[in-house]
Amino acid sequence: MILLLIILSITIGLFIWGKYTPDIVALLSMLCLFLTGILDLNETLSGFSNPTVIMIASLFIIGEGLSQTGWTAVAGQKFVQWAGNSKSKLSVLVILGAGVLSGFVSNTGTVATLLPVTVSAAWNIGTMPSKLLIPIAFGSNTGGLLTLTGTPPNIIVSNVLVANGFDGFSFFEFALIGVPLLIIAILYFKYIGYRILPKNTTEDTPVSIDSEMHQWIESYSIDKDIYRLRIRSMSSLINTTIGKWQFEDQYNVSIIRLRRRHPNVLNRTKPFVEFPTQDTELRYHDIITVKGNAEDVDKMILAFSLGIIPMKPSDQGLKNEFINQEVGMAEMIITPKSFFLGTTQPIGAYLEQLGIQLLATSRNNKPLSDKNVAIKAGDAFVIRGPWERIEALQNTYKDLVISGSPEKMAKEVDALTYKSYIALAMLVLMVVLLIFKIVPSAIAALISAGVILITGCVPMSKAYKGISWVSVVMIAAMIPMGIALQKTGVAELAATSLVRYLGSIHPVVLLGGIFVLTTGFSQTINNSATAVLMAPIAIIAATTLGVSPKPFMITVAISASTAFLTPVGTTTNAMVMAAGGYQFMDYVKVGTPLLLLFFCITVFLVPLIWPF
Repeated sequence: MILLLIILSITIGLFIWGKYTPDIVALLSMLCLFLTGILDLNETLSGFSNPTVIMIASLFIIGEGLSQTGWTAVAGQKFVQWAGNSKSKLSVLVILGAGVLSGFVSNTGTVATLLPVTVSAAWNIGTMPSKLLIPIAFGSNTGGLLTLTGTPPNIIVSNVLVANGFDGFSFFEFALIGVPLLIIAILYFKYIGYRILPKNTTEDTPVSIDSEMHQWIESYSIDKDIYRLRIRSMSSLINTTIGKWQFEDQYNVSIIRLRRRHPNVLNRTKPFVEFPTQDTELRYHDIITVKGNAEDVDKMILAFSLGIIPMKPSDQGLKNEFINQEVGMAEMIITPKSFFLGTTQPIGAYLEQLGIQLLATSRNNKPLSDKNVAIKAGDAFVIRGPWERIEALQNTYKDLVISGSPEKMAKEVDALTYKSYIALAMLVLMVVLLIFKIVPSAIAALISAGVILITGCVPMSKAYKGISWVSVVMIAAMIPMGIALQKTGVAELAATSLVRYLGSIHPVVLLGGIFVLTTGFSQTINNSATAVLMAPIAIIAATTLGVSPKPFMITVAISASTAFLTPVGTTTNAMVMAAGGYQFMDYVKVGTPLLLLFFCITVFLVPLIWPF
């Protein structure tokens, strides 16, 4: 017991110090438990085979799927739209959203889904993500108290009641206390918590596609010489290939994109041909986006009986035309040692090796109107191509500079595709599997994550990047600490002593004592393990006193979900730590007042709702 208490104290001290990353501290703690003989090898490594850890990694992939396919961008825009310019209103929205969602989805799933949305919304409204991410974690923990399946401790205490011959809790019975606590959490962060939260600057700044597009219009005039033409019924282009007509040589016009007005699902005809080739067939009513000066385009219209379709004269119109989940744009700068130096490249054509399209160019911060550009050092181009090819461009052609981050920009695309609905369907599938307990929770998350990967919602190359390995390793390495506390008898000794000294005073005093002890354990032990440990002790205490066990059991469920003081108490706290740039003491400063409020509300309301 003494050895364990020393290791636990040093571990907490290192977390507070903050010199080493949380995963390293947790791994050192885990090794100490083995080297001192407190745990054997299987117990020491049990965290890495724990279903919770597998589920956490899967949930990160599901969250990445929602992000990659546009849902987080859409949700972030909605948050900003509803919040207006009010940072406090945005704080209320994200906490409320996290609370309601976690009543039906796991707390970790809720945070994994909302984390990228909140980061994006925070930057868009002009605040730091650190002002909103701890509220999401705490809100999701609180929201788990809205339903029976909202969080594992709820199920544990209900099952213990049934096993001892009492009625369990109904599905929404927890909401009687969960709703008041969620309202308290919202009000706390709106008026107090938001001021206490740190304003940490991070390098993970989202890219705004709208601002980038506006900049490209000003610097490169990419909105000039872009036209959309419709192939009319009398056109000679119908049922011919692009290569037959040699548009660039004969008309000095480049075909950039093609839209099928009559796509055929049975014949696998897609609505768009993003990068037409010489073999691409032209059909009646197709809309082709071309680049060329007005005189050349007029000649092409007359020669082939084409109709012209106006484009929206704005950056939004160009964004809709050129950027989506599959295809993006970026800025490419030529260095003095570049392969392209001295070559002549036609604007609108493709770089051969990767199929990257050159849309516009600028020299000395002035747009060039030349169709063919003799490239010099310092020239800058706006390029268009598949996101993954843009990212690979620097590896293929050396001595190029790609400005910005294509990977970040891809996540800001708010246009939804069929993959977007696959990702959303997998989230819904996971929720259904969890609610009806068709398969274990880890398997439900693995199934949904697997489909997201197989269908390409998240490319395999990005799957591992989307997982916060610091959080995963830290949780896996800290699970053995919970085992050690139970194995050595430290937890049971503390609980038994508390019941002995407080039970004889008054049931409310015992209720408060159970809350304090349970929340104390929950700061370092998994909330499920805490509930498993405390539920039998609470029901024995109630039976001994001759009072109803329900108020004590509901208190165990509440206090097991109040790990507000440490980043290791719950997975949700750990998940937001890196993204918010938080230190250990940030949780203590923000969480202590909220924990005291929860204690007062619980001790006051629980005996009124569930009398002794």
